[in-house]
Amino acid sequence: MNRAIFLDRDGVINEAIVVDNKPYPPNTIDDVYIFPEMKDMLRMFNKMGYINIIITNQPDVAKGKQTRENVEAINNIIKWNLSIDDVFTCYHSDEDNCNCRKPKIGSFLMAKEKYNLDLRKSWMIGDRWSDIEAGYAAGCSTIFIDRGYKEKQSFRNDFCVVDIKEIMEIINANKDLR
Repeated sequence: MNRAIFLDRDGVINEAIVVDNKPYPPNTIDDVYIFPEMKDMLRMFNKMGYINIIITNQPDVAKGKQTRENVEAINNIIKWNLSIDDVFTCYHSDEDNCNCRKPKIGSFLMAKEKYNLDLRKSWMIGDRWSDIEAGYAAGCSTIFIDRGYKEKQSFRNDFCVVDIKEIMEIINANKDLR
């Protein structure tokens, strides 16, 4: 079986637009700023045998604030610039009660099936509680990037970082965690 590094998109791969301490996705490809550290880090994950997969909630599509085409253009720019093997995007809002929207694990299960993944040997890296809860529920080890957002802060996580440069050290030191 294979193993994966699951990553949230906005706030992990690229900078989120933060307004009143709440994160929002970029509106267009011109608003996308990819964290420079991610390029080498994702390449290293691939060399370590991980499949790099983005799992992202994009509810603004369901709310009519964003187009699916714009979200896919942003995803494609990120994939083109980084060692990303796949992107699983949920376009639903909370009201849709779908299984693919984090903190539910539908997207993890789809990735597991597509890539023959052992989720217990995989990681979820996220900057919001829903990322970490989903990763935890799917059986992955989790790394929470604390960006200081004004939202739920009480949840289970295996590791917490403030600087994304710490992520590689954690995964290297704990690659046989489970």
